[in-house]
Amino acid sequence: MSSVRLSFSRNAAVRPAFGLRLALTGAAALALAALGGCASDEIPYEERAVEQIYNKAMDHMEEGRYIPAAKEFDEVERQHPYSEWARRSMLMSAYANYQVNQYDETILNAQRFISLHPGNRDVAYAYYLIGLSYYEQISDVGRDQKMTEDAVNAFTELVRRFPASEYARDARLKIELALDHLAGKEMEIGRYYLNRHDYIAAINRFRVVVERYQTTSHTPEALERLTEAYLALGIQTEAQTAAAILGYNYPGSDWYEDSYALLAGYGLEPVENKDSWISRTWQSVTSVF
Repeated sequence: MSSVRLSFSRNAAVRPAFGLRLALTGAAALALAALGGCASDEIPYEERAVEQIYNKAMDHMEEGRYIPAAKEFDEVERQHPYSEWARRSMLMSAYANYQVNQYDETILNAQRFISLHPGNRDVAYAYYLIGLSYYEQISDVGRDQKMTEDAVNAFTELVRRFPASEYARDARLKIELALDHLAGKEMEIGRYYLNRHDYIAAINRFRVVVERYQTTSHTPEALERLTEAYLALGIQTEAQTAAAILGYNYPGSDWYEDSYALLAGYGLEPVENKDSWISRTWQSVTSVF
């Protein structure tokens, strides 16, 4: 009878280790060798031992043939759904599909893995693959940002559940980059409204940046744009508060110099109004840290 190795280790980041090969002996090894030349994309049903199917998939993986590999891993599940290797194949299929940008298939397999094996140690990796699949599909700020939001949600869940995992650090970095992207989307829309003199709509967009994406690179500009929009509406105390918060936190920035100059044109200076939503929001966020 064939023996198996039950270890499942991976290298850091996205690539799982190829240490998942089954050890074959006797007739099983000879059967696998006979199948070695077969590599059609469509796999006709042929009852095979789990060792044969899994090792064929691993052969494809090591040769960079990810689509056939994914199909063979799926075949493990189809023919041996209750085996230890069906569980492993589910995640390996997700990884193989990720390698060829088959993101929907990656997400589906990873989500199934999480649903069926919630207590497994490799759930963190499944969340990581889901997050990466969404992250790779992020479009420019001129387009819908649903993929960006989904990436943030997947990576956030990973960090929340597995803060010490080997994937958490990269997930945190990608969360920051994705949030910066979402803030950029709000800024683009806000500037559009500001140029059309629709100041209320513009303020609502810049407010989102200050409230939700305060740690991103877009915050200084958002505060300057708020100064500009509030001055245009004649709401001087809010304009002064936006500039004061900007000056206190980003004193050497060009955005603060612009805000200061705008206020000076009205004979005003940056002064924080503690009752302003800007001041309250800033204090509530900074107090968390």
